[in-house]
Amino acid sequence: MTMRETIMRNATRFERRPALPGLATGVAILLASLLASPAARAADVEEGRAIAERWCASCHLVSREQETATDEVPTFHAIAARGDLSGETLTAFLADPHPVMPDMALTRDEIADLASYIDSLAD
Repeated sequence: MTMRETIMRNATRFERRPALPGLATGVAILLASLLASPAARAADVEEGRAIAERWCASCHLVSREQETATDEVPTFHAIAARGDLSGETLTAFLADPHPVMPDMALTRDEIADLASYIDSLAD
C-alpha cells in the first residue's frame, strides 16, 4: 500500500466519525463557559471564616470566640455592622488593601469568601 493510499484510508475513517449535534455542542460550550466564570462559584462563608482565622486574626477579632487582637483595628463584627460597606465594597477593599494591612495576595475566590464571611456577621 502506498503512502497516499494509507493517508486516504485514514482520512476516510476520520470522516465517518459522528459529529456532535448542534444542540449538544451549544450546551457543552455554555456549560464550559459557566464553569470557567468566576460568578459560577458561590462565595463560601465557612471558607471565608477559615481565611479570616488564618490571615486576619493576628490583628482583628474575627469571631466571637477569639479572645485577643489589636485594639487599633476594628473587629469583623464592627466592620459588618457598618451600613456603608456592601459586599462589593468589601471585595474591592480586600482586593487592594490599604498600606497598614499586609498584602495577603488572596485570589478572587478567597476575597469573595472573606467578604461573604464578614457580611454574614452583620447583626
